[in-house]
Amino acid sequence: MNPVTEESYRILRSRIDFSRLPKFSRDVTERVIHASADFDYFTDLVCDEQSLAEAVAALAAGAPVIADSAMVAAGITGSPVLCKIGEPLTQRLARTASISRAAAAVRLAFGEAGPGAVWVVGGGPEALAEILSRRVEPAFVVGLPAGFVGAAEAKDALRASGIRSVSNVSEKGGPAVAVAAFNALLSSALAAPGSLAGWGPDQKAGLADDDGTV
Repeated sequence: MNPVTEESYRILRSRIDFSRLPKFSRDVTERVIHASADFDYFTDLVCDEQSLAEAVAALAAGAPVIADSAMVAAGITGSPVLCKIGEPLTQRLARTASISRAAAAVRLAFGEAGPGAVWVVGGGPEALAEILSRRVEPAFVVGLPAGFVGAAEAKDALRASGIRSVSNVSEKGGPAVAVAAFNALLSSALAAPGSLAGWGPDQKAGLADDDGTV
């Protein structure tokens, strides 16, 4: 962690007491607020510690990682990531099936990765709605899309589904926030003994900060 990032976390921790939160909830909440500079996430995020622990375990066991958008995929530097949003086949499927590109990308990614993946959703709500309707059997969902139309409702549906997830109540969210939440979990997964997370056993323990610096 570089000096600027260290100072940023020091300031953050001086303004909010994270000590009452359990480990994984604290890691996710700190990293999301650090990435967004939005203190409202302290009460807006919905974290279940057991679900977060199972997400870390799934990543450590080598679960594939799927991103809903190119911006989310670009932010995940510590792990291979599958993202179908920009492929020509996604556009053809969206056109022929009369569905959004985000929904088409979910269908194609699920067809390639199968069940048990960790899904990272930080674009619009369409991908999250498709994950729920297609019953993709995820290991975990980072469900943090943003938008005034359907985003809060999609996240509410995610929580009601019983799928292991992290989400937030309001319309806010977005790629940077989703990546931050995922990277917090990936950091713990990389530190697990015998971890298969990330790029493999030769990967260094550190992760790039969410602003891209090391």
